Formats: sequence, structure tokens, C-alpha cells
Amino acid sequence: MKRSKASSPTIPSSPTHKKVKTSSQLAPVQNALDSADDWTRVEKRKQKKAKKHEVKLESNQPRFMYNNAEILKRNQAIGIEDIRELVVHIIADAPPPNWLRVDNAPMIQKVVTLLVPGLTPSLLSLPPLPTSATSNPNVPLSIPLPPSSIPFVAATFSHACPTRAPGDQTHMYSVLSAFFHGPITGEERKRRMQQRLASEKAHNEDPTQFLLSVEQMIEDDYPIPSYMSDTFQKSPGWVETPEYKPEPLDEGVDLPKQRIYALDCEMCMTEDGKELTRICIIDYYTGIVIYDQLVKPSKPITDYLTRWSGITAEALAPVTTTLSLVQTHLLRLLSPPPANPFSTSSSPPSPPPPTPILLGHSLESDLKALKLCHPYCIDTAILYHHPRGRPLKPGLAWLSKKWCGKEIQTRGEGGHDPEEDARACLDLLKKKVEQGPGFGEFKVDHESIFERLKRSSRRAGGGVGSIKSAVVDYGNPAFMHGAKADTTIACKNDDDIHKGILDALPSHQFIFGRFMGLADTLGWTTPKPNPDAPPPEPSPPPTPEEIEASLSSLNTHLATLHSSLPSRTAIIIFTGHSDPRRMATLGARRSAFETAIRSGKTPDQIPPEAQWTMADGRDLEEEVEKAKRGLVFLGIKP
Repeated sequence: MKRSKASSPTIPSSPTHKKVKTSSQLAPVQNALDSADDWTRVEKRKQKKAKKHEVKLESNQPRFMYNNAEILKRNQAIGIEDIRELVVHIIADAPPPNWLRVDNAPMIQKVVTLLVPGLTPSLLSLPPLPTSATSNPNVPLSIPLPPSSIPFVAATFSHACPTRAPGDQTHMYSVLSAFFHGPITGEERKRRMQQRLASEKAHNEDPTQFLLSVEQMIEDDYPIPSYMSDTFQKSPGWVETPEYKPEPLDEGVDLPKQRIYALDCEMCMTEDGKELTRICIIDYYTGIVIYDQLVKPSKPITDYLTRWSGITAEALAPVTTTLSLVQTHLLRLLSPPPANPFSTSSSPPSPPPPTPILLGHSLESDLKALKLCHPYCIDTAILYHHPRGRPLKPGLAWLSKKWCGKEIQTRGEGGHDPEEDARACLDLLKKKVEQGPGFGEFKVDHESIFERLKRSSRRAGGGVGSIKSAVVDYGNPAFMHGAKADTTIACKNDDDIHKGILDALPSHQFIFGRFMGLADTLGWTTPKPNPDAPPPEPSPPPTPEEIEASLSSLNTHLATLHSSLPSRTAIIIFTGHSDPRRMATLGARRSAFETAIRSGKTPDQIPPEAQWTMADGRDLEEEVEKAKRGLVFLGIKP
């Protein structure tokens, strides 16, 4: 909500002169007075018309108005999915929200949405959420006018509306996933159902129908052969399956069946990162293990990751096979056999079989461990859906239990068995082939916000496909939530975010950016830990000077960005969640305790400090609810 500006005081106009009857001797003077009077009336009409036009423009200006009555009816605060649907309503064709009134939405030209974790109520001098049973904690809070730590927010927005991140009692789900992905519309569901029915009518039991396209491989960061795409640059030590184009065959001559090999690798940690320690390959049609080999890493091992890989120092000690030998074997397996120069047969040689297909779960990780680029891949992590939709990927153990009724990866501390995982991939593909393409999908499918925008027309004018979107974020958003956006800008700090948004403004109607500097300063973000590594030591709390510098930088970025926005641009700032650290610590303790129990330990064998009690469970639920709290600020640049 934008703060209203005081209207300018009006200046009273001069009183009009009354016309009086005069004698003919005074006619010239009277004519002059009449002319002056006429001129005054024209000026007044112009002023009146301009004022009327100004009032009309003011009444037609787009604005946000919270609907407190509807908010009070809700059982919980505004969700991240509500913010997503608001964006789609403003810029495209989603129905209007019931918790907010958007006046003159077609006049809004652009939407800029910013995620700013760390922007807490205390920094804005907001009152604490009410805890009384007669008070609703979900209604918008009035932002006090005295300057706060972020003066821009207090000067620009009149209210902060509480929000709630997605999750269950003991987990908070990804805010980014909830914002960028949502259920498909009824119209799109109907279209997909018709497409699925048509596909199942023409159903065949050829596994090659599930091959990944080049676009899918690029999106999921596969190492791709150079003859298919130039997006992947091979460094020294990498190999690629040679390109093979079969010759046209005479009529009636069938090409040999394309082989499929289920593949799984295990890795350990070395000085250079993860390296291959075991590979297992199984033939799809026969179920025979055709290759199972332990591999000696080239660098000293720092962590065997036994809990996950099953590899121990004793098992690897006598091994001499290196990665280059494995690559040689694989290229021989995946390349067409050479012609026999000593053949004396007069009949034409039979055509070599097509290049085999590799099958795996998140296969791109195995190919990277093998340093191998291969053209034909089937990935069960993409073939089957996660219950919460893309871009989340389902786990192999969950898929195997859900769709094949088999328990795998139950060895606890003994690690995974690559043969077991490869067979699980094989079984999942066979199920998919037998049941059809729709098997393993969920009734309520999801899609990216960018897919939805691309098939929508602009509310402010413009046909289908006219909405251009951009994601400006840390890391590489092109391989994450921004994969479907028209433009992605990878950033390393908040300065890059600020510049990227400004660069994207002229040519995009929807822009998303994420400022992480404040959350980093507060210690809310930590690198993803190694599963086998001990929990990292908590970082020292930031000094008041560090917090002040971070707040000042954020305020400058927001203020200069707002001043650069074109007129009639909607700006939405949301914080996503509150401090997650206490929740994360308790969640890690609970996970470690459950892992120890699954591995066969009794509670008596677990140290007291690692025990998990009912009181701990209640603390975790409380901390999850606290972490889910956030705020959203809504405004429109006049």
C-alpha cells in the first residue's frame, strides 16, 4: 500500500465582474471591460477543466486496498502462493484475489517483485503480533511514520501485511518453490488431459519415447556432447561418446534394437571434491550386471562418505582401476563395433546397433563423476513427478516404494548399493513402459509461473506471449527457479542484483529479484553442509556497525530502484520467512536421531545430548511456526 500525499492547496480565483447597462458614450470603455471579463471566464474554464482532469486521473490511478473482512475470515496469514497469484492477476489473467482490491489493474504496466529475507518487524518498529484470543494476527499492520532502520519502507508503504511460508508442523518448505510454481488452471488441466489421452491411445512399449530432449538436458545441467550443443565446455580428462549416424537401410532390413544400460555410481570426497569410487551397469533387457568395478580416485581421499557410498578404506585399498580405464571401457561399450577387416563373407555386413541409452536417477551427477558426455539418456528423476511438482525431484527410494512396492537403501550406515539403485531405475522404467506415459504423475499437476505468463495476454494490452519476464538472483537462476524465464541474470551480491533489475526494467513486464545481503549479515544463510560432516560452529553474531551498514546499503538499493521505476509500476516486497536458525538446528538433531534409530541403534546407545524427546518435538513445532512468519509490502509507483 502506498502512502497518500497531501493535496496542494487551491488558490481562490478572482471574483467576476457584473455587466451593467451603460450609455452609448461609455460604449468603448464597456467593450474593453467586456473583453477583459470574457478573458477571465476562459481562464477559469481552463482551470476548472484541468482540475476536473486531475481529479479524473487521480480517481483512475491504480491502487491496492486490503480487504480486512476477507483476511479476518482466514485461518492463517496470506500465503506465498497468494502473492504469486496477485502477480499473475496484475500482469496477466488470473482472477482477482479476495483479500485485496486492485483498482484499475489494466493501467499497471509492470510488476517488480523483491524477496528480502531478514527484514523483520523489529527493524521497522512494528508492534509485535497480537497473542490475544480476540485479536487477529493476520490483518495488515500500520507502519509508523517516524524513521526506522529502513526509512524507504516507512516512507513508501503505509502497511505491512503478515504472511506465512509453506510447510507442515515440523518443516518449512521452500519459499522460492512456492512463489515460482503453482497448480495449473482448469483450462490447462483439461488440455493436458486431452493430450494425455491422445498419447495413451497411441501408446507403444518402446522405452525410447522417454529419452531426454536436448532442451531438458540443458535445463538439468547435463554434460552434453559437443556435436549436440555447445553449452557444455569439456575440461581436461573429459570424454564423449562418438557421434554415430546409421546409414539408410534397404527396405525390409531392421536396425538392431537399441540397448539400454541402467547405471549408478558411488563417490567419495577427495582434495578436489567428489570422485568416482564405484560403478555398476545392468542391461535393461536381460537384467544381467555387465560391469561392476571399484575405482581408485586420483587424489587422496578425505572422506569415504561410507554412510552414503558404502565404500570403506579396506575395500578400496587393493584397487588399481582408475577413472581413465573406466572411461575406456565405457567408450568401447557405448560405441558401435568396428568393421572386421578380415571378414571373407560375401554377404553385406549387418548394420551396427544404435548408440546405447544410459538410464539412471539424476543421471547428470553420475555422468559428471565419470566425466562423460553421452547423447541418449533417460532419467527417472524427471520421468516421474514429485508430489509437489516441478522443479522438485523425487527420491529414488521413495519412487521405488511408491510405484514398485520395493524398499531400497535400507542398509543405514552401510551406505547405498549401486547395483540395487541401478535395478530400481530399471524397474521404474519398465513400469512406465508397461503402464503408459501418464503413470507416476499426480492428478494435480504444477507449472512454473513463467509458463503461465507465456500463454497469457497482458492485462495492460498485448497478446499471448507478450509478457516478458526476468529473474535476477544469486547463483545461476537459469538452472533453478528461473529456468522458464525469458531472461536470467546471475549475481554474486546485492550490488549485482540492483544493477540487474535496472538493466531488465526497460524490456520486461515482470521482474523478480532477491536481496540477500541483510540475511547474510544476520547469519541466516549458511552453506549446505556435508551430510557426514559435524554441524558447523555457529558464526559470531554481527556487530551493530555491521547491521547498520547492511541496512543502509539495502535502503539505498531499494530507494534508488524505486526512483528508477516507470510510472504505474507495481512493486511487491516480501520477506518470505523469519529467522530459521533455531528451527534448522532442531531439525538436524531430530534427523540425526532418526537416522541412528534406523541404523539399528537403541535409545540407550545414543548419547544424552543427541536424544530426541517429546518436549523437543514441541519446541520444533513452535520454532517452525515462528520461522514461517513473514511480511509483504504492496505499492504502485505513481
